[in-house]
Amino acid sequence: MGTTIMMPTPTATPPDVTTFERLESQVRSYSRAMPRLFNRAEGVWMEDAQGGRYLDLLSGCSSLNYGHNHPVLKQALLDYIAADGIAHSLDLHTAAKQAFLIELERTILVPRGLSYRAMFTGPTGTNAVEAALKLARKVTGRQHVIAFTNGFHGMTLGSLACTGNAGKRDGAGVPLNHVSHEPFDGYYGPGIDTADLLDQRLSDPSSGLDQPAAILVEAVQGEGGLNVASADWLRKIADIAKRHGALLILDDIQAGCGRTGGFFSFEEAGIIPDIVTLAKSLSGMGLPFALALLRPELDQWLPGEHNGTFRGNCHAFVTATAALRHFWRDGTFEQTVHQRADLLGRRLHAIAAPYGDQMRVKGRGMMQGIDVGSGEIATRITAAAFARGVIIETSGAHNEVVKVLAPLTITEAELSQGLHILEQCVALAVTPHYSAAAE
Repeated sequence: MGTTIMMPTPTATPPDVTTFERLESQVRSYSRAMPRLFNRAEGVWMEDAQGGRYLDLLSGCSSLNYGHNHPVLKQALLDYIAADGIAHSLDLHTAAKQAFLIELERTILVPRGLSYRAMFTGPTGTNAVEAALKLARKVTGRQHVIAFTNGFHGMTLGSLACTGNAGKRDGAGVPLNHVSHEPFDGYYGPGIDTADLLDQRLSDPSSGLDQPAAILVEAVQGEGGLNVASADWLRKIADIAKRHGALLILDDIQAGCGRTGGFFSFEEAGIIPDIVTLAKSLSGMGLPFALALLRPELDQWLPGEHNGTFRGNCHAFVTATAALRHFWRDGTFEQTVHQRADLLGRRLHAIAAPYGDQMRVKGRGMMQGIDVGSGEIATRITAAAFARGVIIETSGAHNEVVKVLAPLTITEAELSQGLHILEQCVALAVTPHYSAAAE
């Protein structure tokens, strides 16, 4: 497809949307800000039923790192279905699962000096986090878990207890226990090392902080506002976990699969987490697929002690295998991602520069954005972008960060054009006489 962004068709909300308003739960969210009936997608583009065309800088919240319907992944799935390949298998041995495990070991684990066992936990990221927490408590015999401010780990009760956002936590309806939320890197600003503070508390038997089963952390907090943990801070956290007998769980659900440059977000820190959780872009095509990678000696499960019906999504195994083989067999794709990330960072800094301290760039790799100071302004920006054919979202405690999660396969021309529109939207949103009705 071409690189020219076509404006969405300027018509009223398609009548079909009333079906969702009538029958779908009020819990829906993205569709409220983007009320269109989408019906087709290819590469970095989405189309609606009335011919509107949109540049997707959201990528299914990092579930589509390789874009929509990548031809290599799509063909692999079509071939498998045409051959009557097994679609669902619980945890039975299948050729599709075997091929994925071999490719994972050969292409991802061995080159990085990693030795993990793969635990297929269920379809979504929160399944992987729940399994990791449960295993950490089983192995250590402890209950307490340390998570961090602004962290996001899922919406089921265990992972929700580790999530910081009050709006998400309030939906639980029950107490969210056995977790403390310690300050993330930079939480108190420069000059205060929060890793040292955590170590001091864990080393003090009178601090009131229970010895943890696990320390659960993101290298880059996606939903929390693109807060980046430095490599030095991550190394300290890994050391603290080891010295205090806790497992280090690295949540790479949004930041992994190349989003920050390397396949894993923690690679630049040189650490080896005890457990790594993956999901989102693991399947490569948005098919539900979550995974917990465990150090072999931690694999202390009894058969069936933790299970789930949709552990054996063979269609996801097929596309995941194709993605690893096509994108990660050598360093070419990773180098391209770094080039796109450099372009993204430079352009975001240029967009923010005229506004001085009012705005700042945050994030790492292809997971960057602009903190515009308030959720109101950020929402204006994303609304203006959608009106101009760009899909983008906000993040952060107050939704104050406009977050760019473009497909890693985006071309320089497409990315530049999208950022040009974003620059226009930022300028529009900060004008005194901005009117949402004009969009």
